[in-house]
Amino acid sequence: MELGMSHRGEHSEIETFVGATVDSELSGNMIDICPVGALTSKPFRYQARTWELSRRRSVSPHDSTGSNLIVQVKGQRVMRVVPLENEDINECWIADRDRFSYEALGSDDRLTAPMIRQDGQWRSVDWATALDYVARGLRQIRADHGPGAIGALLSPHSTVEELFLASRLVRGLGSENVDHRLRQAEFRPATGARWLGMPIADLSRLDRVLVIGSHLRKDHPLFAQRIRQAVRRGARMAVVDEVARDWAMPVAQRLLAPAADWASVLARIAAAVAAECGEVPPVPAEADEAAVATARLLLSGERKALLLGNAAAHHARASSLLALANWIGQRTGASVGYLTEAANTVGAQLVGAVPGPGGLHAGQMLSGGLKAALLLNVEPAFDTAAGAGGVRALADCEMVVSLSPFRANLDCADVLLPIAPFTETPGTFVNAEGRVQSFHAVVRPLGETRPGWKVLRVLADLLEIPGLAFDSAQQVLRAARGEADAAAAFVRADALSNATDAPIDLTPAAGTPCVAGIYEIDALVRRAPALQATADART
Repeated sequence: MELGMSHRGEHSEIETFVGATVDSELSGNMIDICPVGALTSKPFRYQARTWELSRRRSVSPHDSTGSNLIVQVKGQRVMRVVPLENEDINECWIADRDRFSYEALGSDDRLTAPMIRQDGQWRSVDWATALDYVARGLRQIRADHGPGAIGALLSPHSTVEELFLASRLVRGLGSENVDHRLRQAEFRPATGARWLGMPIADLSRLDRVLVIGSHLRKDHPLFAQRIRQAVRRGARMAVVDEVARDWAMPVAQRLLAPAADWASVLARIAAAVAAECGEVPPVPAEADEAAVATARLLLSGERKALLLGNAAAHHARASSLLALANWIGQRTGASVGYLTEAANTVGAQLVGAVPGPGGLHAGQMLSGGLKAALLLNVEPAFDTAAGAGGVRALADCEMVVSLSPFRANLDCADVLLPIAPFTETPGTFVNAEGRVQSFHAVVRPLGETRPGWKVLRVLADLLEIPGLAFDSAQQVLRAARGEADAAAAFVRADALSNATDAPIDLTPAAGTPCVAGIYEIDALVRRAPALQATADART
């Protein structure tokens, strides 16, 4: 309804109507379905003719959908991104952040050569000098402070190959300080990789769904449109959240409470389910009217799911929320799953990008627990729950190495190593349903940029860490997955689990879950002008 037509006849123009703007997170799909070509991509307009473009397949590096993409290239420049149809994943749609984040690839903020900070000044060096500097620094810190003083903070938007090598490198130095859970408040060990708990395509066929702690439209635009399809066919939805949000679909039950009290809300739903089923609830709680209505909603229908969002995963009582969701799911016949935050959250868990025995988790590393830190596609000010405090803690380290496509972490880093974004490197992502999707580089690396897996492999050679002498990204993937299932399309079912044996704690949790905005979630979207000009980015 935001679009209208002005003037008449051959002078007619389609434009936004009476000062309105199109603020949907899926608005770019109108470009693809416009039958006459009147709606066009503003960033791409007048940049190239479509017949001049090469078309190459890729996978979205943003959320856990793993949307399939066609990246259109002219020369060695990405000109446009459009959807590649895959009915099992993204159908024929992509989110706006998948479509327009390519603008960041040509940003003035791109890092095109290694840099070292000396006497407070940054200077460009060659790769041999930079990597030798890093290797010597890490050896010295290990000798002076022990291997436990070294750690790695790894973005779950990195590829399986990068996450695997970075984890193995740090462990090869004798440290177990490795973590990708940058925004979490609770760090309880998991029995398996947290995942969606069902195929993505099945979201469209649900009859009943309870979403806990998610701004579904903004956190997972394509999951939201799948569930919207289900609601249009008669599915009923319930939501546990802090505030009522516009999800562009009817919501049957809204259970609104401060995030600190979400465990108590689920306990009341569990009590209502127990009363309906004649069972004893998992914890004492008194069901209110909304909890009873939600329990009855979940006990009806056939295909049901409880979905925990980013705020639930990052909650200080995350394990209690999961334990209560599992109890409710078992009694109502509903599957339980995590929507999962990033493109490779599942993959990061599978390759062991979490602390080993005695290792520090992300919260501890960002509280001053390190003398040397490797930051893989991480900007602590934006990507971690610690925020500016994490930057200050890292600034006190003797060495911080930033591996990023951008001139990032200038306030705390000592070395900047330019690694390739997803368009300039081969790699693999594992989406929320456990689907393994590999992709190739679509253009050559910019300037002196190098694929992250190659940088980590060479650094491992310099540090004399055995077992990492890989010659291709495919070899790294085989090592990460194991030779037996290296070509399998899906992760083994026994590697995925949302089970927990954690005790249920109804004590109100301190703090607010750290959840990134739709156009703040990673370095690419933060540097895409078209996305940053939207209403979602301004609010």
